[in-house]
Amino acid sequence: MTTGPLHDDERHILDEMERALRRDRRLARRMRTLGRRPRRRPVLARVAGCRPRPWAVALLLVVSVALMAAGIDTSEPAVIWAFAAVWPVTLYSAFRLLCTWTKPGS
Repeated sequence: MTTGPLHDDERHILDEMERALRRDRRLARRMRTLGRRPRRRPVLARVAGCRPRPWAVALLLVVSVALMAAGIDTSEPAVIWAFAAVWPVTLYSAFRLLCTWTKPGS
C-alpha cells in the first residue's frame, strides 16, 4: 500500500463520500453525542432512589388503613387484594421517609 498523494479521481471519490456523510443528519447527531450518551438506570434503581414526601406517605397510610378496615368488614377479595398491593408500597415509602429524616447531615 502506498502512502503517496492521492490521484484526482481518488480525491474526487473521497470528496463525494464526505459530502454524502455531511448531509446525513442522523449520523452527525450520533457522532456529536458519541460517548456522552446518558445511561438510563433500571426501573428498580429509580424506584429505590425515590424520596417520598411526607404528605404522600400520610395519604398512603390513610388509604391502607381504610382498605384494611374495609377488607376486615366486608371480606371482599378485591378489597383485600387492593390492600395487599398498597400496603408494601406504604411500608417502603414510610421506611424511605424515616431514613431520610434520620440520615446524618440532612
